[in-house]
Amino acid sequence: MLFNSLDFAIFLPIVFCLYWWIGKEKVKMQNLLLLASSYVFYGWWDWRFLFLIVFSSLVDYFVGLQLGREKKSSKKRDFLLFISIVVNLGLLGFFKYFNFFLDNFLTAFKWFGMPINQGLLEIVLPVGISFYTFQTLSYTIDIYRNKFEPTSDIIAFLAFISFFPQLVAGPIERASNLLPQFYDQRKFDYADAVNGLRQILWGLIKKIIIADKCGEYVNLIFSNHQDYSGSTLLIGAILFSFQIYGDFSGYSDIAIGTSRLFGFSLMKNFAFPYFSRDIAEFWRRWHISLSTWFRDYLYIPLGGSRGGKWMVIRNTFIIFLVSGFWHGANWTFIVWGFLHAIFFLPLLLTNNNRRNLDVVALNSFLPSVKDVISILITFLLTTLAWIFFRADNVSQAFAILSEIGSTSLFQFPELFPIFTFCLIAVFLIIEWTGRTGDFGLERIAYYSPKPVRWAIYMILITSLFLSNTAEQEFIYFQF
Repeated sequence: MLFNSLDFAIFLPIVFCLYWWIGKEKVKMQNLLLLASSYVFYGWWDWRFLFLIVFSSLVDYFVGLQLGREKKSSKKRDFLLFISIVVNLGLLGFFKYFNFFLDNFLTAFKWFGMPINQGLLEIVLPVGISFYTFQTLSYTIDIYRNKFEPTSDIIAFLAFISFFPQLVAGPIERASNLLPQFYDQRKFDYADAVNGLRQILWGLIKKIIIADKCGEYVNLIFSNHQDYSGSTLLIGAILFSFQIYGDFSGYSDIAIGTSRLFGFSLMKNFAFPYFSRDIAEFWRRWHISLSTWFRDYLYIPLGGSRGGKWMVIRNTFIIFLVSGFWHGANWTFIVWGFLHAIFFLPLLLTNNNRRNLDVVALNSFLPSVKDVISILITFLLTTLAWIFFRADNVSQAFAILSEIGSTSLFQFPELFPIFTFCLIAVFLIIEWTGRTGDFGLERIAYYSPKPVRWAIYMILITSLFLSNTAEQEFIYFQF
């Protein structure tokens, strides 16, 4: 079920009314309603994969309980954690990476003159498997590290894993933040619900007005890249930068806003990343839940920054390569991760990777010239790397970069969607105005006079209804 679909527009009010009417302030009833609603939400796509998420959840529920009982035996605890990791990563590896490894294995034999006639399997990737796998894995790892006590409330646990607002594309929540919220009595908070609706509205604007509009031109340009000049291809790359940001952060905004309607608080997943002044700041602001997951469960266990400079560089490259591979079974994602590691390297070598920790132009409305230059350079680097993320294969990405690097970059572009760039400009102004808040529309909502505020709401809502873009899936559904 898509957030930007009529199905969800009907589903959400029904669940909301049942939750606060039947559930009222009865925690167990509310959790049961959320669990049932989440399974309906997920099963709407393909009910067969409900068995997969239930199986994965039950494994970690019982592993967690057993870890809580085994306080002394390190071998038993190691074995229990091993079960959780093998089951979760085994399922993820089969559905997401089996054909990738098989295809590369067959290609390697072909290079050595020993072709093997073996076709790839027709495997359907369960939507959201990368997200809920990491969420349930962090639960057992935290219990293993004695950082979190296991729950015996199976309904609360299953609802935590399958919580429908963030089930399919995050944020990837930690049990320490989200699971305790399923224990607490939840009362309807009008102000928080209204702010949640604002965030949902802004998320829909990002998705439908920005991402989907950009996507129309991105699909055209990348599908026919050989027909366009370097200038047009650069425009396509820039539009994809805004497409993926509007699409993914839009999903997160809708997820966080929807959660607020039910009395839950999810972690912030995007913090205006395109206003970053270097790549390190970009990764502190982009897909925060995934970045912090890799930091806590991979980077730090590898040694983090405790070793020498070369260990830090090694660990950084591992993180970015694994992050790229997490996104998809394609060499394009691995190259994308490698490029970001390269971009990160100068900051590590000069100890400047934690230089820009505050909000840009915090005490001023306008940025300094230095900030503008830094933001533009960072945006250009991320845009060039996004070409690999969007391309069908590495050869296509290099072909596009080669044309961008040619003299055709200075030709007048064959496509120049002025209206779309005007929409992006307005979008950036609103985002810049709200950069100190949780989402772009928040500051305008709180500080504008009521008539102005409602006029803005009506304009945004009307633009959603007047948009003629076809209903499109969220990009991160494929991950």
